[in-house]
Amino acid sequence: MPIFDSHAHYLSDAFDEDRQEVLSRLFADKVCGIIEAGTTADSSRKALALAEQFPHLWAAVGIHPEEAATATEADLNTLRTLAQHEKAVAIGEIGLDYHYEEYCPRDTQQYWFRRQLELAREVSLPVVIHDREAHEDTLKLLQEFKPRGVVHCFSGSVEMAREVVKLGMYIGIGGVVTFKNARKLVEVAAEIPLDRLLLETDAPYLAPVPYRGHRCDSSMIELTAATIAALRGISTDEILDIAVHNTRTLYSL
Repeated sequence: MPIFDSHAHYLSDAFDEDRQEVLSRLFADKVCGIIEAGTTADSSRKALALAEQFPHLWAAVGIHPEEAATATEADLNTLRTLAQHEKAVAIGEIGLDYHYEEYCPRDTQQYWFRRQLELAREVSLPVVIHDREAHEDTLKLLQEFKPRGVVHCFSGSVEMAREVVKLGMYIGIGGVVTFKNARKLVEVAAEIPLDRLLLETDAPYLAPVPYRGHRCDSSMIELTAATIAALRGISTDEILDIAVHNTRTLYSL
């Protein structure tokens, strides 16, 4: 079955030496789609340029919470313009990250998160949410704005996942579900409705077992899918097929 990677960072310098080769190989094999996530106005512009080179690659445009300290109104206006591009499918990666607060104070993160949620509503695009150690504040803003979208690389509890699903949003699960210490995520993967599941890599990060610590790419989603399939008592192909359908549905592809 085909693989749709709903969240990746192929613009990372980890791919500087072989980016074109890797993407060409992936699309020639099982990968039918990739969403490249922007983290700044500039990287969002580059994500769209990369998407223009590959028919089955699309981009999310946004300012990551770790980059919010230097965000400006001009950046937001740039995102507004980029969002009109035919290959821009979401506002993201946006959200809150309290693990590395030294990069950006909480109030600044919350300000730009709110502004980008407003932008997503304005341009009628779904959102790609980053939430790290900020579950309560993230959920409050999602409940306030009720956007379409996905909480990517989900790290919250089953209870939070239920609230996200109630909002009609999706849960993004990647290689972490294969880790030995991934108890909470395993519970989430076993319970969430399958029509709310997206598969992702966050490439080049978070490669699944047995490749943990190595550079990740979209082909490794099959290992993530196999883990979830075992939890759900269905086949890996079924999980992959469901995730492709869900990703295409969310992003209107």
